[in-house]
Amino acid sequence: MTETAMSVLVRPYTEADLPALRDIWNAVVEAGDAFPQEEPLTEETARVFFAGQTRTAIALLDGEPAGLFILHPNNIGRCGHIANASYAVSARFRGKGIGEALVRACLACGASLGFRVLQFNAVVATNVAAIRLYEKLGFTRLGCIPGGFRDRAGQYRDIYPYCRKFDGIP
Repeated sequence: MTETAMSVLVRPYTEADLPALRDIWNAVVEAGDAFPQEEPLTEETARVFFAGQTRTAIALLDGEPAGLFILHPNNIGRCGHIANASYAVSARFRGKGIGEALVRACLACGASLGFRVLQFNAVVATNVAAIRLYEKLGFTRLGCIPGGFRDRAGQYRDIYPYCRKFDGIP
């Protein structure tokens, strides 16, 4: 569990959190400008999806569900020590530091789960807030994949892969 001065608590999710997790996730999917998924989660697919992650955590701001992260291997075998994560913040809580709290909590727990590196495969170039946050927290942009993301309107946007070692990894 991680708590910040502004009353943001990031903790592993429980079954009771599933409706809020699903709603927050689906809002980002339906916006069509950040996640590659096109289909919203149902009650059952959300249960399976969030349980299938190495770690799913929820952020609560003053006790209200405000965001989430999922963390899982980016690959298998000899590359299984590289993690991938996704973050979603409820629209009504954006600009309040929830994203930063989520990324910091994710970085704090990753090494204890056996990961050495956190890699983002597809940060959409128009997601300026995420890019600013990742670079502030020491992530390195690895390049650009031109037109790697098709947004909800059918426009192709560039994506940037990023990476960073987990906290405590030499």
